[in-house]
Amino acid sequence: MSELQTPPVPRRNMELLLLLLALFVSLAAYYLVGLNTDVGFDQDFLVQGGILAGLALMVHVSLRIWAKYADPVILPSVVALNGIGLAMIHRIDISKGSTVAFRQLLWTGVAIVVAIVVLWAIRDHRTLGKFTYIALLVSVVLLLLPMVPGLGHEVYGARIWIKIGSMTFQPGEIAKITLAIFFAGYLSSNRDLILMAGRKIGPLQLPRARDLAPMIVAWLVSIGVLVMQRDLGSSILLFGLFLVIIYVATGRISWIVIGMVFVTVGGIFAYQTMAHVTRRIDGWLNAFDPNVYYAKYGSAQIVEGLFGLANGGLLGTGLGNGRPGDVPLANSDMIIASLGEELGLIGLSAIVLLYVILVSRGLRAALGARDTFGKLLATGLSFTLALQCFVVIGGVTRLIPLTGLTTPFMAAGGSSLLANWIIVALLLMISHNARRPIAVNPSATGEVATAAPGKNRLRKGAKA
Repeated sequence: MSELQTPPVPRRNMELLLLLLALFVSLAAYYLVGLNTDVGFDQDFLVQGGILAGLALMVHVSLRIWAKYADPVILPSVVALNGIGLAMIHRIDISKGSTVAFRQLLWTGVAIVVAIVVLWAIRDHRTLGKFTYIALLVSVVLLLLPMVPGLGHEVYGARIWIKIGSMTFQPGEIAKITLAIFFAGYLSSNRDLILMAGRKIGPLQLPRARDLAPMIVAWLVSIGVLVMQRDLGSSILLFGLFLVIIYVATGRISWIVIGMVFVTVGGIFAYQTMAHVTRRIDGWLNAFDPNVYYAKYGSAQIVEGLFGLANGGLLGTGLGNGRPGDVPLANSDMIIASLGEELGLIGLSAIVLLYVILVSRGLRAALGARDTFGKLLATGLSFTLALQCFVVIGGVTRLIPLTGLTTPFMAAGGSSLLANWIIVALLLMISHNARRPIAVNPSATGEVATAAPGKNRLRKGAKA
């Protein structure tokens, strides 16, 4: 039975069509905000809309030049999320008289330019695998920077920022990328050793004590972030990232079991000894208790967000017609509640669906990657986006304790925006290398020998 094979096609024209649709949605959201508020149709709409469209098209052109086989859905999904986030931040600016949207637009420009530089500078993601331990060192430095006296900056009890002049930056956002590179590089090199060694007890294949070292390092890093920086969200994110990568690398449920034991021990320790973690848990369990509601760093933010979501109902109040500004940090940590109030359950579901599409396309790139490092890196980066969305939306809807993580691409915050656009650039690069036709070198060995189907697959003179 013959196998039908079709050559890979760039699909950049499809991306352009989807990109225009994403820009239309973003600009329509911005336009509706103007119509439903006293601002009306102003010049900001043309300026900010034009800048966003220009930046998005810059990435599209870059992909045509350097990564023409990249996934055509990732970029439009991100632009739609970024554009809707800008419109909502602009809407909250109107109610509060602030100018956060303009700063967010500037950071969008910086993040997109950096993403283009990543696409240009790192044509092959396997290059990053050569810097495994350097990535670990960079991660440690980035995570420790907020603890440096005179440089670190504390906001709402969490010391996760550095401040230079009037500019603040959260280095932990970049650290999640470098840690993903380290985990992917380490496990792609030591996967066979970890798989072969160990003792089997019942259905579980337990690793040797020395093979637990990376798990212990990941756990200590997470606990260190929790203790020194008081950042519960980043702690969950970093340990979850490692747990998923090691599970994908080994395929063994025993690592999940061991990881959950570590999480349980760390969680109980943190709840009993760290006041900020105790407050988070109490605020989650007893959100409507007046003593908790009115306490410093209490549950007022959660409760106000829930009332906002309830006010939006199924269809929402309409962009510009709600009162999202009543919720503390409405344009950053609680932007999901703001969107839920004005777009309703249906609009919020559409946004969640965009995230699902983005993550699924990232995982598709991981499946198509021809090397283990690429598979693990794409999986880790995609899972980072998914876990961050789950932690944020779960916290706002009181499914889990509220943490300080931001909604990717939508919440106000330059460092988060920059890190997530770099993640997108890496996913686009991995998907390009996964889909592009390559010439098979018969002498090549290792993981990259598998070629994509296509007319360029066979070298001239080679036997079919």
